[in-house]
Amino acid sequence: QVQLVESGGGLVQAGGSLRLSCVASGRIFSINAMGWYRQAPGKQRELVARTTNDGSTNYADSLKGRFIISRDNAKNTVYLQMNSLKPEDTAVYYCAAVVKDRIGLVWRDYWGQGTQVTVSS
Repeated sequence: QVQLVESGGGLVQAGGSLRLSCVASGRIFSINAMGWYRQAPGKQRELVARTTNDGSTNYADSLKGRFIISRDNAKNTVYLQMNSLKPEDTAVYYCAAVVKDRIGLVWRDYWGQGTQVTVSS
């Protein structure tokens, strides 16, 4: 089993910042991509940012310049620094990773349970 656990969500005023963390643990052989998605009430889940093993990153166009994704491979951890937050950033933020587990040696997608981010105006 592989688990992803997010932390760092909460309530913040517009213009503020938050830093989300996600730690992957369990029977991990290798991790390829790690990233963040979000889902606002009544909307579909959408990509926020993603990073791969080779260091490449991609962001939702609307979030470039405000959100920064980073990764600590030694800790199997991915971070999301969110700056200049707006009320429309309110959503549940999910961590996702493409992981090869030690048992089956098969690449699979794993998701965290999500962390709520609420931005007040």
